[in-house]
Amino acid sequence: MASAKKALSVLAVPALVVVAVVAASSLFIVDEREKALVLRLGRVVDVQETPGLGMKLPFIDNVVKYDGRILGLPTSPLEVTPLDDRRLVVDAFARWRITDPVRFRQAVGAAGVQAAQQRLQPIVVDAIRGVLGTVPSTTVLSDDRTTLMNQIRDEARDNSGGLGVEIIDVRLTRTDLPEQNLNATYGRMRAERQREAADEIARGGEAAQRVRAAADRTVVELTSEATRRAEIVRGEADAQRNAIYADAYGRDPEFFAFTRSLTSYQRALGGDNSSMVIQPDSEFFTYLSNDGGENASPASTPVPPGNSAEKAAAPKPATDAEDEDLVTPEVTDREGNRLGEAAGVRLTPVPESLATPPQEQSEIVAPGAPIQDQPSDQEAEETPEQQPVEPAPEATPDDADPQTTAPAN
Repeated sequence: MASAKKALSVLAVPALVVVAVVAASSLFIVDEREKALVLRLGRVVDVQETPGLGMKLPFIDNVVKYDGRILGLPTSPLEVTPLDDRRLVVDAFARWRITDPVRFRQAVGAAGVQAAQQRLQPIVVDAIRGVLGTVPSTTVLSDDRTTLMNQIRDEARDNSGGLGVEIIDVRLTRTDLPEQNLNATYGRMRAERQREAADEIARGGEAAQRVRAAADRTVVELTSEATRRAEIVRGEADAQRNAIYADAYGRDPEFFAFTRSLTSYQRALGGDNSSMVIQPDSEFFTYLSNDGGENASPASTPVPPGNSAEKAAAPKPATDAEDEDLVTPEVTDREGNRLGEAAGVRLTPVPESLATPPQEQSEIVAPGAPIQDQPSDQEAEETPEQQPVEPAPEATPDDADPQTTAPAN
């Protein structure tokens, strides 16, 4: 009896192990990210798409699991020819998932997801070529390509329906020109930018030349006006100097000859190596031996006011250049814009008379023409009321200057 119990306990342990193994082989677990097929001798007998615990025949049925999540399918770069025959290099990315595990098993067999991707890639590529070949390249290169990607997705979805999968989305990741076309395009863009830069440089050079010409014109006009006024002042001064010489000569010719002789001595004998071969009794040395005082003949009466020196003094101009209003020259380009305004350059203000060359009559008077601005000596004598002259006080014998008066001959 005891031996029989002992034999049963020995057999119970292996039986329990066998039962556990059989029970474990008849159960399988389906994750929430998976879909499972129960195959019996290669034929699908059950589909388990919900997560949980499933049953199968031990040692007879086989369980195949597929990923139920959304899978990605990157495509290799391919060249497409749009409607305008301009080749483009396109990269795409597709997302898909298994919707019918049974049909998927029948389509791809035991290879699974990898075989499905190999079969889906040419489908997606054909859809891309077919859709992009019906539109111009500008549409493909534009920012809004949602319509094109939806058309590619729909066409690829229709062609992949027999695989038991669903194409969820197709995205164009990159659309660019081929390498050789890209270099040519960059060359044309570079040439266009260089042309625009050269045009802008030429425009700037033109504007600078116009500003420079305006500045040169202003300089020439200012210099000419200053030279003209200087010549007028110099001519008036020369005229006044000659008048003074004429008055001095009229008062005392001997004194005038004396001063001229001294000037000649200074100029002739001023050099360090001056050598003169001349007779000692020559007229050149007259005032070296005699001062000529006995030949002096000063005027018997003083010269009255209003002599020729005073008459030679020209009246001052009514307006001086410093009192004139300064204006900025109006210089514009061919579009009518003021030169230098865009670059912050402003022309130097000049007197108003120089902004536009004044159309005035020449101040040069022909020889013999009467001067209307100043009255002649005869008119001044005939109209003494216009230029009143105070009578000079009578000189007494005591107050008379012996140097300015001389006894009558």
